[in-house]
Amino acid sequence: MTNDKIRWGVIGAANIAKVAVIPAIQTSSNGEVVAIASRDLAKAKMFAAKFGIPRAYSKYDELLKARDIDAVYIPLPNSLHREWTIRAAEMRKHILCEKPLGLNAQECLEMEAVANQYGVKLMEAFMYRFHPRTERACEMAQNGTIGELRMIHSAFTFKLTRPDNIRLMPELGGGALMDVGCYCINISRMAAGMEPAEVQAFARWSSSGVDEQMMGALIFSNGIMAQFDCALTMERREEYLLAGTDGFLHVPQAFLPGEEAVMIEQVSGRNEITQHWIEGVNEYRLMVEHFAECVLQDLPLRYTANEAAANMRVIEALYRSARNLGKPEVVPSI
Repeated sequence: MTNDKIRWGVIGAANIAKVAVIPAIQTSSNGEVVAIASRDLAKAKMFAAKFGIPRAYSKYDELLKARDIDAVYIPLPNSLHREWTIRAAEMRKHILCEKPLGLNAQECLEMEAVANQYGVKLMEAFMYRFHPRTERACEMAQNGTIGELRMIHSAFTFKLTRPDNIRLMPELGGGALMDVGCYCINISRMAAGMEPAEVQAFARWSSSGVDEQMMGALIFSNGIMAQFDCALTMERREEYLLAGTDGFLHVPQAFLPGEEAVMIEQVSGRNEITQHWIEGVNEYRLMVEHFAECVLQDLPLRYTANEAAANMRVIEALYRSARNLGKPEVVPSI
């Protein structure tokens, strides 16, 4: 580690690493990628050549043993997050891991315990939380701009084109709720400012056994209600709406807005529309720069693995409800 940059290793050659996170690190002010590992060495070498990464490994353990790596980014399938996060922590590497952090809340807490034991930082890669529009929308919902917040609607859907996609494999932690519905749960909890007390869900199951489509509801103890839908079989849609007693906020392209200027549409009164524009940013870059700054300056992360565990408690309850034909389920408290 230098005084101004951390040296990253990437464990896994997933598409999200190629199109978003590696470019974000390489263009960040305080990080550089020095190694990548993939069980397909040819793929690792291809990534290394494309991004000017000095070293490529065919084994994840080899990367973790490298002394010149300060932190790792893990974009592996969900079922591998726990194992390789723990192994990275044991090698005293700081960890940025793709969402969802674990397959359940217990895994998230185990991962955090090991990270704490070895004195390393661990964060779930929910990049949309670092976009200033997300912060502003939640602030507006909670400061009375639309009166008292009463209802949250969110959606994240897209259509898979290949039947062998890992998102359709239950053994790898696939499913619509785990892949994109987790964003809906996360923004609902953030906007409400608390944890839901009860949930209810209905799902359409794929032939492989994962949820290919789900709709659900979250009930909060302060009376706020949230509805969401997610799918791996529908045209792309990503948005959320925060509705209060005096109006509502609509946020389009909510989770992957790109780097152009984005908008929050406020509707109040008799259909009075105000557009709040936010300057374009790279939310992935903001995420990796925040993580690197916290490592370099030994600062607290914006959120910890406890937050990931809280999101998973809701997801687990939703799955219990969906598998029981929509029976309401209580969300366990921490």
